[in-house]
Amino acid sequence: MPDSVLLVAGDVESLRGLGSMFERAGYEVARELDVETGLAAYDRLRPQVVLLELDLAGAGDLEAVARFRDRGAAVIVMGGATEAPAAVAAMQAGAENFLVAPVDPRHLQLAVARVAEKARLRHLIELFRRQAHPGQGLGSLGDSPAMRELVRQVGLAAAAERIPVLLLGEPGVGKRRLARIIHDMSPRARGPLLTVESGGREPGSLAEELLGSERPAAGGALERRPGLVESASGGTLSFSEIEALPAEVQPLLLRLLEARTFRRVGGTRDLAADVRVIAASSRPLSGLLDGSCVREDLAYRLNAMPITLPAVRERAREDRVALLRSVVAEARGGSTMSESVISPEALERLVGYPWPGNVSEMQQVVSRALLLAGGREPVGLDHLPGEFRNRPGTGDRRHTPMTLDALERAHIERTLRHHGGNRTRAAQELGISRATLINKIRRYSIER
Repeated sequence: MPDSVLLVAGDVESLRGLGSMFERAGYEVARELDVETGLAAYDRLRPQVVLLELDLAGAGDLEAVARFRDRGAAVIVMGGATEAPAAVAAMQAGAENFLVAPVDPRHLQLAVARVAEKARLRHLIELFRRQAHPGQGLGSLGDSPAMRELVRQVGLAAAAERIPVLLLGEPGVGKRRLARIIHDMSPRARGPLLTVESGGREPGSLAEELLGSERPAAGGALERRPGLVESASGGTLSFSEIEALPAEVQPLLLRLLEARTFRRVGGTRDLAADVRVIAASSRPLSGLLDGSCVREDLAYRLNAMPITLPAVRERAREDRVALLRSVVAEARGGSTMSESVISPEALERLVGYPWPGNVSEMQQVVSRALLLAGGREPVGLDHLPGEFRNRPGTGDRRHTPMTLDALERAHIERTLRHHGGNRTRAAQELGISRATLINKIRRYSIER
């Protein structure tokens, strides 16, 4: 997102010239001819910098500076007065800088860039400080439009306690955490939340762990051992890596979902099951529905309520701040967050980092940084790994080199993922025919 500047001046030519200069430099520019409309524009647009052109001839001009400052604006004053008292008065009224007109364009751009960076860091700190509900609640998801929609989906999933939920997203993106949130918000919150590790398991032992067992014992009695289904009664059963669930166990889970009954290994009686199933997968939805890893009838049964968690790098800046705040609070044992825990420079690097390992990587980096800081000082750049110290803290303004083919491939993948692999709906959104989309899927070797 580019930096933004609001220009307030009584001269149309001045507004036109300054506006064009800043637009060429990549800024978003708003222009107003007087203070009142400028204040209204600031309330509406919330630009990072207000460039206010005043002659400082009277107290009313200084009052204008204070009124912008009271709204939280970062103000630079350009004035025709050359006397030092005028500059001092403007600074006392809350201006970040005072420049005597006419100003050298390069000097003006540098001044605005410095104030914009300062405002961005101040806003970042404020976001970090005021985020509500630290820890593992919905506050950790953020408040962007995309995350508000995700929160809405989570609320629906939590309320529909008998419908299975399918959590999708890259490894380390926080699916286990989201399963906990859904469970804690549901009517089943008083019951247990138990996790089934699906991958790398021998089918027989996994079936016995899941369903329990019955074996003859001495004297003709039966030795009964309850499984996870019975232990989670009244609560939730969470399956990680559902795509790795052995084929021999999949019919057992399907029966659990369809008939809500199960039979212990070695048993002869059907038992009622009172569990809600949440399954997680690192594969895209289409990779589950094609029958290559999960039998088709089970995949469609699990797909009753799919929720996709975006990668950290795909989240809005304010969402990454909320997540980071949650991770820091969690690493500190849930203690109350203080804005001084992380320095502004370190916070900017942490928020701007792409996090290829997603939430899991963030947890490791934050835990290590807090350990190195030892609680004696805020986490600084020297407490972060080398890749953080050596990259500029540009946040969302960083440039990632990408060819047009790579950009098109990524956009097609995101669109298909959004529509659950439905090629017809994806083609309609992309504005191309279904046949063209299929050709592009083949061209880019997109796994769908």
